[in-house]
Amino acid sequence: MARYNSKNIRNIAFLGHQSSGKTSIVESLYFVTGGTTSKGEVEKKTTVSDYLADEQKKLSSIQTAVVPVYHNDHKINLLDLPGSDDFAGETIGALAAVKGAILVIDGSVGVQVGTVKSFNTLRRRGVPTFILVNKMDKEGVDFDKVLDEIKEKLGKNVIPFGYPLGHSAKFDGFVNVVDMVAVKDDGSHSKNEEVFGDKLAKAQELHDAIIEAVAGEEDELLEKYFGGEELTKEEINRGLRTGVLKGDLIPVLVGSALKNVGMHTLLDMIINYMPSPADLKPLEAKDEAGNKVIRETKEDAPFSAYVFKTIVDPYAGVISLLKINSGVLKVGDDVSVNDSTQRVGTLYVMTGKNLAPVQELAAGDIGALTRFENVQTGATFSSPKNVVNYDPIKFPSAVIFKAIEIKNKNDEAKIGGALAKIQLEDPTVEVKRNPETKQLLIGGVSDSHVDYVIEKIKGLYKIDVDVVPMKVVYRESIKKIGQAEGRHVKQSGGSGQYGVVVMRFEPAEENCFAEEVFGGSVPKNFFPAVEKGFFEAVKSGPKAGFPVIGVKAVLVDGKYHPVDSNEAAFKMAAILAFKNAYDKCDPIILEPIMRIRVNVEQRFVGDVMSDLNTRRARIQNILEGEHGNQEIEALVPEAEILDYATNLKSITQSSGYFSREFENYEQVPSFLVDKVVRENKITNN
Repeated sequence: MARYNSKNIRNIAFLGHQSSGKTSIVESLYFVTGGTTSKGEVEKKTTVSDYLADEQKKLSSIQTAVVPVYHNDHKINLLDLPGSDDFAGETIGALAAVKGAILVIDGSVGVQVGTVKSFNTLRRRGVPTFILVNKMDKEGVDFDKVLDEIKEKLGKNVIPFGYPLGHSAKFDGFVNVVDMVAVKDDGSHSKNEEVFGDKLAKAQELHDAIIEAVAGEEDELLEKYFGGEELTKEEINRGLRTGVLKGDLIPVLVGSALKNVGMHTLLDMIINYMPSPADLKPLEAKDEAGNKVIRETKEDAPFSAYVFKTIVDPYAGVISLLKINSGVLKVGDDVSVNDSTQRVGTLYVMTGKNLAPVQELAAGDIGALTRFENVQTGATFSSPKNVVNYDPIKFPSAVIFKAIEIKNKNDEAKIGGALAKIQLEDPTVEVKRNPETKQLLIGGVSDSHVDYVIEKIKGLYKIDVDVVPMKVVYRESIKKIGQAEGRHVKQSGGSGQYGVVVMRFEPAEENCFAEEVFGGSVPKNFFPAVEKGFFEAVKSGPKAGFPVIGVKAVLVDGKYHPVDSNEAAFKMAAILAFKNAYDKCDPIILEPIMRIRVNVEQRFVGDVMSDLNTRRARIQNILEGEHGNQEIEALVPEAEILDYATNLKSITQSSGYFSREFENYEQVPSFLVDKVVRENKITNN
């Protein structure tokens, strides 16, 4: 396989609402470029990119798949991304590797929630974008209506590059309004014809709009346009490419993956108007000393690459999908990764699930390595002589957790390895073992995301688990100063136990120990035992069994016996003093408070605020979010948001999302204390 230089490479992600046809378009492009002689279909479970058993079962993409196609001496790496929010981590990882994207819209449905989300993600990351209106062959598609909706919901800078010819089942082509030719497709080939009839006036109107948009990209073109001069074809193409790369222009194309209509034109326009890896700005990294360094996407630059996706394959093992940022990677090269040097034994190009060995890959290309030790998504590969590190990819944190219990004790040894593999593939999955509640928690970005992970544990790894309610980790503390004696005396012949302490307990920022003993009533060598007893006592509060925080213990007096006193006796005496003083200190229950940031459309702000109020939330800020959305920042008890991801999805018609982080502990309102104690006493006994 020939090595492609960066100028002849395009890395393109396909995004859109679920079932808009992304996988079918990738399959169509693979077919028309000769990648296969038998075109796959999603419904028949035969596409090259949806190869996982779960994808074929659900008829929907679950993970990123790379499908390289070759057209007009160019290599175009197509990245087919899931449309569901449950796999948002896949999109974030893939967008770190691409320079362009195709946003797919189902023409029979129009702009959907997932369309807007994907579009906003691309705008936020500055990824040059085409919009492809797919399924133009379906009954009742009204392109003009869809175009108006696109402009209304995605912005006025969208500009049609194509206008459909034929309706519904008779859709067989379109007018390329850039070049003013009618493109007819027969399913495997396309041919250009003259534009005539009622389409000519509409095509000319759209062409004029393109010329006006192009003129605004360069002062020279603008001056020429207002001077009444016609722009040359080269000037038009240059201006369009400039506008697309800057994000000023978002071309809208039309097509049908089912009939392979528009696929050749899409490929041509990807090559002509989408950036190569060498375009746009160079990449920033840090050297071993932490200094900023620049890496240009050039073959003669020092080698560097980063892993944007990890796959655990039952046969090939761990597969690291990587984007070559600079230089050339060859079989036999030594590379630095995670402070170790490893040798490249084999290098691959991945097409769906298939690995094809290659000898080298150049800057800008996408490839795969297998069986590299301790390599995760976000890892940097570089030349041992020029070690650099790119900032790791920032994935969304888990916002919903579920507790699982393993049914079969024989599976206890298997669960750790299974979860490690799941996290390796999906960095948005969070796993926590809570030592206080004894629960194993699985976290994800949505309720259905966590359900999918649990089903994977059961189905793929054959570990039978039950889902049980997650327990909130409460704390206890005190509000007043209290003092008590702790007496541990056992003198019934033989070696005895004698330790008596008087201790004061008072509210503090954190648990700590001090002594104010005078006169040697408690020898200094027993102070550590008293301190140890205090810290053991606060592990489980007398009120409900929760750990106690925010207490200062002060040893003020005591008694000892020259023969029977020992460390164990004074340790026990301190525990008893704490228990005896606890009720005098006005004990309280504390609950974890989370700081959440909720991003919603303006029209849902009122409903979201009302819902938060029912959850005892305290609104901190309402700020202008991205793309006209509002960001609501609030402090809310964790117990009130265990199901919030699901509720927010319902309230905002799947458009809202939020992040959460621990803020502090605060006192549980008095009207809830009995309920909290009652529900948790059992678990702490």
